[in-house]
Amino acid sequence: MHDWAAPLIASALFAFLQPGLILQFPGKESPVGCMNMKTTIASIFVHTVLYGLFLILFLVVLNIHVYA
Repeated sequence: MHDWAAPLIASALFAFLQPGLILQFPGKESPVGCMNMKTTIASIFVHTVLYGLFLILFLVVLNIHVYA
């Protein structure tokens, strides 16, 4: 049995936390941009930090496992 939690969670977070796809922190004109498909260096950094924190939350703190 293989644990599929890590690749599934990492892929989903990577897809949803792309700057400008759904939300962008910080936005160009406002603190939060929504679906504008534009990015800045600051938003790339913020989304990278959020991605790492969510990975730590799901894989280390909550210890989620998906076996197939």
